[in-house]
Amino acid sequence: MTETVKINRGLKGVYFERSGVSDINGAKGELIYRGYSIHDLATHATFEEVCYLLIHGELPTANQLAEFDAKLRGYRCVPDQVLSVIEACKDGHPMDVLRTAVSAMAALDAGSLQVGEEAFVENGLKLTAQVPTLIAAHEALRNGRDPVAPDASLSHAANWLWMLKGEKPSEDAARLADVDFILHAEHGANASSFAARVTVGTEANLHGAIVTALSTLAGPAHGGAAEDVMKMVHEIGKPENAAEYVKAKRKNREAVTGFGHRVYRAEDPRARHMREGVRKLGQEMGAPEWYEILQAVVEAMKPYSRHGLNVNVDFYSGVIYQLHGIPMDLYVPIFAIGRMPGWVIQCIEQQRGNILIRPLTLYNGPEKRDWVAISDR
Repeated sequence: MTETVKINRGLKGVYFERSGVSDINGAKGELIYRGYSIHDLATHATFEEVCYLLIHGELPTANQLAEFDAKLRGYRCVPDQVLSVIEACKDGHPMDVLRTAVSAMAALDAGSLQVGEEAFVENGLKLTAQVPTLIAAHEALRNGRDPVAPDASLSHAANWLWMLKGEKPSEDAARLADVDFILHAEHGANASSFAARVTVGTEANLHGAIVTALSTLAGPAHGGAAEDVMKMVHEIGKPENAAEYVKAKRKNREAVTGFGHRVYRAEDPRARHMREGVRKLGQEMGAPEWYEILQAVVEAMKPYSRHGLNVNVDFYSGVIYQLHGIPMDLYVPIFAIGRMPGWVIQCIEQQRGNILIRPLTLYNGPEKRDWVAISDR
């Protein structure tokens, strides 16, 4: 090939499609869902409202929200056969078990094979409601307990904590989980959403696309940041150790987990809503030291903010999960709970005017050569 070809590794800076779902301004640190600032949504909305907004394009009326919420609550239960599948592979990593469980759901539901937009919306609601149930069921089964049945009287976030812990959460704890889901609900053509679009591009069904998304999210370069932050916090141990920790990391040219983002040069706009939540939950749980360690790291990293190394949303999420006593290997599955409506609408958008996503690679292997018989090699 003689002409010059520009390679955009990782497709960085390449626009492959138009989208009316989320708008990200990395330079200014802004995130918008369907025209609404993430700050307004995190402050005023519920996760159920944000799900409706992302999927249908507008905020719901009271009646629309009630009908939508009732559907979500009605879809929470999962078949006993799926629980048997989870039991059979309960010793696996939660992301592997979740992916397998979603595949099992597809195999047991003939409606999962339908690929029209109406089917994508309905199956998307089912999966959004069922994913928390699958994760909580696995956590119970691998610890020798019976799964806690969903409680239809609770919100999406409160029900998640109820199924996971077997006790009703406080109003503040449920609201913080709700905000966490809102902040993770949608984020443009991130790796897992793009992967789901590639799957839909082949005219596959929604369950298949969500399995693809889950497989992609499981990679530590995408969904593992919250877990890595918590490991860092444990390593630092005390707030007074943070400055030396950061200094050593920077001296060795190593990344400080929870800082920097592929998109944002300014502070991740989602981070501020987690920051105050961590402080309040730490006080409620009698463990304010985690928040103090985080803030000491933020202070130590201030000199590097001019290089785009600002705090991101996952910097605070891990500590929230830690305060709830949630095992670290559940942090990425929790990310998946929040991202479900984003994956669903990305798949629906891809389906409209669908096209096979088939980029090119520039060959740089050997020139054409002659076949050599095995006896002459």
